[in-house]
Amino acid sequence: MSNPAKKRKRDVHSTRSIASFFQNQTSNKLEKPEPAADPENTEQSLSDEALARKLQAEWNNEQDPPQPAPVDETTRPATPPETTDRASNKTWSQGVLSLQSSAGTEDTISLSIPFDQSPLVFDASKYVRELKTHWAAQGSNASYALLTRAFVLANATTSRIKIVDTLVNFLRVLIEGDPSSVLPAVWLATNSISPPYHELELGLGGSSISKAFRKIYGLNSQGLKALYDRLGDAGDVAFEAKKRQSFTLVKPKPLSIKGVYQSLTKIAMSKGSGSQELKQRIVEKLLQDTRGAEESRYIVRTLVQNLRIGAVKTTMLIALARAVSISRPDNATFTIYLQEDLARLKKEELAGIYNTAEDLVKASYARHPNYNDLVPCLLEIGVTEEILLRCGLQLHVPLMPMLGNITRDLSEMLTKLQGRDFTCEYKYDGQRAQVHCDDQGKVSIFSRHLEEMTGKYPDLVSLVPHIRGESVSSFILEGEVVAVDQDTGEIQAFQTLTNRAKKNVEIGAIKINVCLFAFDLMYLNGTHLLDRSLRERRGLLRSLFAEISHRFTWVRSLDATSADSETVLDFFKSATENKCEGIMVKVLDNVPLVLPNSTHATDTPNTPAEASGEKTSKGGRRKALLSTYEPDKRLESWLKVKKDYSASSETLDLVPVAAWHGNGRKAKWWSPILLAVRNPETGSLQAVTKCMSGFTDKFYEANKEKYEEGSPNVISRPSYVEYNGEPDVWFEPQEVWETAFADITLSPTYPAAIGMVSDARGLSLRFPRFLNVREDKSIDEASTSDYLALLYRKQSERTQAEAAVNADQIADLEDQAQ
Repeated sequence: MSNPAKKRKRDVHSTRSIASFFQNQTSNKLEKPEPAADPENTEQSLSDEALARKLQAEWNNEQDPPQPAPVDETTRPATPPETTDRASNKTWSQGVLSLQSSAGTEDTISLSIPFDQSPLVFDASKYVRELKTHWAAQGSNASYALLTRAFVLANATTSRIKIVDTLVNFLRVLIEGDPSSVLPAVWLATNSISPPYHELELGLGGSSISKAFRKIYGLNSQGLKALYDRLGDAGDVAFEAKKRQSFTLVKPKPLSIKGVYQSLTKIAMSKGSGSQELKQRIVEKLLQDTRGAEESRYIVRTLVQNLRIGAVKTTMLIALARAVSISRPDNATFTIYLQEDLARLKKEELAGIYNTAEDLVKASYARHPNYNDLVPCLLEIGVTEEILLRCGLQLHVPLMPMLGNITRDLSEMLTKLQGRDFTCEYKYDGQRAQVHCDDQGKVSIFSRHLEEMTGKYPDLVSLVPHIRGESVSSFILEGEVVAVDQDTGEIQAFQTLTNRAKKNVEIGAIKINVCLFAFDLMYLNGTHLLDRSLRERRGLLRSLFAEISHRFTWVRSLDATSADSETVLDFFKSATENKCEGIMVKVLDNVPLVLPNSTHATDTPNTPAEASGEKTSKGGRRKALLSTYEPDKRLESWLKVKKDYSASSETLDLVPVAAWHGNGRKAKWWSPILLAVRNPETGSLQAVTKCMSGFTDKFYEANKEKYEEGSPNVISRPSYVEYNGEPDVWFEPQEVWETAFADITLSPTYPAAIGMVSDARGLSLRFPRFLNVREDKSIDEASTSDYLALLYRKQSERTQAEAAVNADQIADLEDQAQ
């Protein structure tokens, strides 16, 4: 299931939003009067509750039946059991229709569990005993109410620690009480039903949800639109509608976690004739069976693929690692930690145990990003090194790509890599591609977001038999797909590549030709190469594969050291002149650590942090910049130097999250607009500045149309955006805007990077100016809070250096004057 923002962008022309459906319904009502009711069809058009009330009224208005003649007591039939109508307190004999109250149907047992306690205190076994008895009466599987409870508690806090604790305790209850529900719960909690490379789309338009609202909750189009305009979130609309629903003809059948996941899978896999009707019935059944307003809220949010609980992929992996470290299924034998033992540990010791488990789970997922494989493996063997073998690199399962850190200029890059051998590579303006081929010749191609795009590049698939040498049976390589002129080999703009068809491309119909510029080899003949140095991986790639002019070749590169500054500068200039974004700079070899106050070196990092290239202390220890391939990590052994990163022209990629009504000439538009950076640890968006410069009138008009009040792009206040102010409108985060600015300042108003340079104040931008929309970036690639803090520290260093120079100049002038 796609990231909500990406899916909306992809399907913008193919699906109708809830808001647009409401708008059309309302306009139709205004243009055309309601037809007279057809007595024969009235009952069919009524909601459950309205029909129930109508029938109940008919029963209430009937006169008492005539008294029967006296009969012999010995022959009197047995008196039928009696039930009480909760609505009228009248007693009816069995078989007489009565309303079911929807109040009091909530799962009070699940809703009382304190998942937000510390896992060192939370007694999962205590609740499991009660829940198993409760579930046995409902079908033996864990109830959806339990997952809803976790969602509610996670949504009620912005604390990452609390969110993690909530998910850990929830998972522990499932692990001990119903292990078979752990996997579907993980998918539902991550707002997905499948891995990105086997993507299953629900394919539900706004009309499906709104029809279900009308039928199940008895809302008409105008009432539904009014609720949506006021609340701005389909889940919140369901919450309010469910609260208002007092009676139903059918008592809800308790939803289970497995049942909800299976229903979503059926929706996604339903194709062909009659599929829309089937999907509609499933949606209505899900809404009908919700018990309580919160279940309705999160069922609908799941259906519209916007869960909004503040948990990101990293959060779930951390929660899984910790949960399996403390709890295990009844039939499992792997070792776990006892709560009382963990509670006695010092904070640093506990963090060490957690970090070890989390690193293993994250590494496994980065190499094999599929919960269908990871979760069963964890429940069987726990968090051990073996998961990297059993759930590791595999052909036709994309590994998450390694990422590079940004540097602002060449001088900073040369300083970081001082004394090390590195290679500079052209950073082509194309699409990153991961190419898999097995020993049977099957080829798969994946994007940097792990989406399969084999059907988009059949010309690259056809190249594989010609580029691999005779000794190559299977491989995974990585490169950049770039649009080129097939005759001259001239590189074309990225926009040209975007005009190429996305699916089911026929080779004979291709008009935009491409070349794959390969730069890494991660797997060869059944062996992964992730732990090999870049120099070795690159050597294998270039010696075992063959170039094909203008279709397959290596990235243009230059090997150098920090002493070769002039040569590197010339290479950078040539990259920009050849329509590249800049250069990538990568460490070639695993460099030994140099200890402070010592001439000795050690070849092996002392800690996982050292191995990943992170600082391990505030002392003089050099960073261990290894040249291994580290999936899903952004390390300083890979550095980006782009032409728009010069120190004289700072820019940030920010996310628009809210706005205010403009004044004066801008009264009909949104201005200013609140922009935010991304917190990579929590997944939250932290407000950093208001921007009202750099926009054209045409842009203002398009932006106002896009973020029109009542549209799905305008939402109620999101819990995952950090800002204490009250904008007039909140945007659905879905765009990245490149923004220039004069400098960065400490701010008591904006929370961006708070705690990184000041405990009490965040960072903000002076004189922000909009440059353009980054169509090539998702919000997951927006500038981060730690990068903002880095820029602030660099700015402070420059200011201090300039102040020192000025002081020296003043002193010189004073000396001359004397």
